Amino acid sequence: MNTTTLLGKLSILLSLLLVVVLISCGGKKKDEDEETEGDKTAPAGGTATVDMANGATIMGMVKADGAAPANKAIKMEADPVCKAAHPSGAMEDHWMIGDGGALENTFVYIKDGLGGKSYAAPGSPVTLNQKGCQYEPHIFGIMVGQTLSIKNSDNTLHNIHAHGDKNDQFNEGQQPGSADKERKLDKPEVMIPIKCDVHGWMNCYAGVLNHPFFAVTGKDGKYEIKGVPAGDYTVSAWHETLAGTEAGITADQKVTVAAKDSKTVDFTLKPQ
Repeated sequence: MNTTTLLGKLSILLSLLLVVVLISCGGKKKDEDEETEGDKTAPAGGTATVDMANGATIMGMVKADGAAPANKAIKMEADPVCKAAHPSGAMEDHWMIGDGGALENTFVYIKDGLGGKSYAAPGSPVTLNQKGCQYEPHIFGIMVGQTLSIKNSDNTLHNIHAHGDKNDQFNEGQQPGSADKERKLDKPEVMIPIKCDVHGWMNCYAGVLNHPFFAVTGKDGKYEIKGVPAGDYTVSAWHETLAGTEAGITADQKVTVAAKDSKTVDFTLKPQ
């Protein structure tokens, strides 16, 4: 074989080798680009997103079994602003029982089964209002890292004292007409009592979770949780006992849901 023929064959082999290398690098670059793009679309602050299109719905009703402690009249004479807001008087709202035993203000949530997944907190805040010298809402849920916006709609001083166990406690005064206060809770905790040290009758509770699968029963005692991934879960219902106490009445139930499923999980709680 002459030198010219040998050089020609080597040139062809080098060209083929160069093509293979370029193809390999291009494929690797494409994979890296796709991986980077995937990272960009990952939810900030969370490892999972809610799939409303394929998620299941867990719904039901919470009822009271038997008579509950009577709500007492609130004595507001010490603060004329509070008294004027309730010309016909005001009652405690610890036990709100409707037709057929429907139990309002029960916090229902997925307690177990999500496999340690956490979800990104919504950008919109949860608002806690002090109106008529009472907290609105009385029971609410909020996600870890979500903003709690605290408003004072009364023409009197309030203070917000959160008695968290896992979360840091805070105790702040809020003058009438002042700007809303914003706080964030960074650990799951069910439930956190919140009180007003100025008006001893004012209290509410916050359920803090690292996922969005929770609800609070309405006047009809019903709740609905949407977008739940397929799986086996423990669903829990929590209701307060006495004003200002951290203890509550709880009940757990197991449920299995498939994609786009709909399951009814009812609870009956016995007042204490």
